[in-house]
Amino acid sequence: MEAKKGLIVRSKAGRDKGGIFVILELENEYAYITDGNLRKVDRPKKKKLRHLQLSGFEIKLDLTAEISDRKVREALAEYSEN
Repeated sequence: MEAKKGLIVRSKAGRDKGGIFVILELENEYAYITDGNLRKVDRPKKKKLRHLQLSGFEIKLDLTAEISDRKVREALAEYSEN
């Protein structure tokens, strides 16, 4: 599986280990991730891809439009319910 924008991931290492995030941007071996709560969309966390577990699920948001923290939280809550 390949990392891409909008993919839901779980952190495997670091202070945020076990947290569920969404990839906002990719840059070489790094991903910028957000959860809409502690890590807001306007200040995403830069994390190495090897420290992320890819879920295979994508959020149902238009990634070309501006993404709000509320929409990210709602999408992650829907993912957590399943």
